Amino acid sequence: MEDFLFEINNATWATTLSAASVAIVVCTALALGLAISLVYLLTHRKEGYSQAFCVSLILLAPIVGMVILVIGNNVATAFSLAGAFALVRFRSAPGDPKDIAFVFMSVTMGLACGLGYWQYALLATAIILAVILILHVTNYAGKNKNSFELKITVPETLNYVGAFDETLDKYCVAYRMIRVKSVDFGALFEISFAVTLKDDKQIRLMMDDLRALNGNLRIMLSTEA
Repeated sequence: MEDFLFEINNATWATTLSAASVAIVVCTALALGLAISLVYLLTHRKEGYSQAFCVSLILLAPIVGMVILVIGNNVATAFSLAGAFALVRFRSAPGDPKDIAFVFMSVTMGLACGLGYWQYALLATAIILAVILILHVTNYAGKNKNSFELKITVPETLNYVGAFDETLDKYCVAYRMIRVKSVDFGALFEISFAVTLKDDKQIRLMMDDLRALNGNLRIMLSTEA
């Protein structure tokens, strides 16, 4: 343990590879990675998640911690590792911004453990994960569950401007026209609205009223993109 010292006074970190230093870095980083992965699972139960991504969150922290521990103050080793990592290309589809945040968090905590600041990494992880859980429970900046996109198909002979206002006023808290496009070689028009319903239990009644206005043509209500 003498080789694995954290000197608070001058904020320096002296590391020499040893069984003790490796055990502390790997075990601490693994624990933090596991905690991050568990919170990710908890907050992504509805939208789904990738098993590979969850496992990666656990492994990233100890891997990064070991990289930092191996490099130490050895410049030659640092350049060698940089060259090795340059050979690796990550080919994956762009992720959700929240997923990227979880990746950065795992990497950062692994970095902190490798530098010896594992006490601060534990504290920071606890605070950040608590904030994530609070934001998840409160649905911070989330959309109204009654927000939908409404698409109404009308014949080209119908003057659609204002034709559905009375019905939408009856069933919606708010609505706005977002798109108009022609379909079937101009024989029909598709009008798209962003709507917020007063009561989602009245969807059937609203659809029936709209069908009476558009000649029983296609109407589609979907979660707003």
